Amino acid sequence: MLRGRDIISVNELSRQDFEQIFDAADEILEAPGKWSSALRSRIMATAFFEPSTRTRLSFHTAMLRLGGEVIDLGEVEKSSMAKGENLSDTIRMLDSYSDVIVMRHRLEGAAKLAAEIAEKPVINAGDGSRNHPTQAMIDLYAIRRFHGRIDGLTIGVLGDLKYGRATNSFIAALAKFRVERIYLISPPQLRVRDDTRELLSEAGIEFKEVERLEDVIGELDVLYASRIQKERFPDPSEYELVRGSYVITAETLKGAKSSLTILHPLPRVDEISFEVDSTPHAKYFEQAALGVPVRMALLKLILVG
Repeated sequence: MLRGRDIISVNELSRQDFEQIFDAADEILEAPGKWSSALRSRIMATAFFEPSTRTRLSFHTAMLRLGGEVIDLGEVEKSSMAKGENLSDTIRMLDSYSDVIVMRHRLEGAAKLAAEIAEKPVINAGDGSRNHPTQAMIDLYAIRRFHGRIDGLTIGVLGDLKYGRATNSFIAALAKFRVERIYLISPPQLRVRDDTRELLSEAGIEFKEVERLEDVIGELDVLYASRIQKERFPDPSEYELVRGSYVITAETLKGAKSSLTILHPLPRVDEISFEVDSTPHAKYFEQAALGVPVRMALLKLILVG
């Protein structure tokens, strides 16, 4: 059951939790009008301390389509935090005004702190370099929509596997399912952390770390690409060493299965060439659109069951 729960990390979610969200999202897509008043009189507060387009707007859209209302903290520079108010007091304020809080923050652990302070449910919209649970929900749901299943697939995860919170959450979520194999494709400097390897091993997931996409492209059912995020690097010189490590082009995909789907949490920079957009493999814009029904499902399940 998800009713009344905080959503901080995929590690706190079970496979059954994911499937409950996916089934509800399916119902929403089949009959969206049925859900238009599901959260009438409920209020969602959003507090984004980092830039966001898709996550923020899809949460807003999801709440509005459920008949609820949205209050937004807005730019930090225009809030009382600019006067010196601390995060804890801001969360207490939002908690008193709303029924659920959606928060993004650059510091890892910020969402957990908010959940400890607030009496209402808190949803982590991304914090630090580790957790972005609702993005992982969307990513796995997209795989299920496009392939009809998650179990038994071979999946490649490309890019920043060390600092990328979307890739870290995606890999952790995959560990809840019975995928055939995961290829972790990255420069040596951006390989997954030891705890991620341990997570996959404990789940019995076969995985292999490789540097060249070309070596495994023909085996993949899903390629999950991500940008190398300059803002996550503690040392700018480290970013310069890996910038532009991968660019997926039509030439790159020549050896791919016809059924390969390419996903990306977006925004992209230069890691997927625009020429790929017109291929049948490109599913990242459809993936982004699925953010609304998935977040509708999650909000409904948390607030009313």
